[in-house]
Amino acid sequence: MFGFDDHGAYAVDGDEYADFDGGRESHDGDRESHEGDRENHDDSYGDGYDDNPDGPAGGDRWSTWDQSTPTEKGPEPRPAWVVTELAAVDTELGLVKTGKEADVFLLERGVPGTDRRTLMAAKRYRDSQHRMFHRDSGYLEGRRHKESRIARAMAKRTAFGKEAIAAQWAGAEFTALCRLWSAGVAVPYPVQITGTEILMEFVGDESGTAAPRLAQLRAEEVDVEDLWEQLGRSLSLLAGDGYAHGDLSAYNILVHEGRLVIIDVPQIVDVVANPRGRAFLERDVRNVGAWFVSRGLPEQRVGELVGALEFDARLG
Repeated sequence: MFGFDDHGAYAVDGDEYADFDGGRESHDGDRESHEGDRENHDDSYGDGYDDNPDGPAGGDRWSTWDQSTPTEKGPEPRPAWVVTELAAVDTELGLVKTGKEADVFLLERGVPGTDRRTLMAAKRYRDSQHRMFHRDSGYLEGRRHKESRIARAMAKRTAFGKEAIAAQWAGAEFTALCRLWSAGVAVPYPVQITGTEILMEFVGDESGTAAPRLAQLRAEEVDVEDLWEQLGRSLSLLAGDGYAHGDLSAYNILVHEGRLVIIDVPQIVDVVANPRGRAFLERDVRNVGAWFVSRGLPEQRVGELVGALEFDARLG
């Protein structure tokens, strides 16, 4: 669900982006490389692949659909492309993005012997041995774990506390995606969550080519006014529900065939409960608004949207 530049890789805020197309010379070659990669990833994720002798003859694992509870599956009615058959097999096709908190992989889920298959983005949050959210303290304001023992461990950043933070961020993102999708906000459809792995809609074409980020696009490639209107509608729905994205920029918005899609929502901010909620909301708009202004949008439109969203969020 992420795009690439002309060189096949780029870095944003410390995140490294892999050359996906260059790594997919063949399905079999990919599979071989993943066997080696799996040793490295097994220690990084609580929900990685294992060498189960009862695994499928082809692919990397059986579908994990039955491992998620009803509340760990996406909202209904589900899109027709979601594969729920228990006979389905998951095949990892490549690394899409590496980041400080999580890595994203392209995953195919299909039923062997049929044409029933779909592409998904698999986002996997790292465990306590890997770097956690570098700005989590500000986003966690207004969120408190119900169990005091866990809350203390999270505050002290113990190994157990870091694991709890990873699980909280994964759960927060999945919950946010479900809520936002149901409200009509333009986000990827959340398929399911198992532990710290989220499977969601892959935003791109059927060949596995990811949609570009807004930051990669030139004014002549898009309808700037239409994208601004799409963005305003989604942010208005978000604010009306009492939330702000919390880290919005032109780098976590995708554009696929004219459709704007907002991604990376683990830090979604309750603008009422969080004492810095208003500041997060305004920063979101001004950050992404800078891209639009640089491509011809009148600057006053940015301020107007900030005011409209504050009204929608009933901040007064």
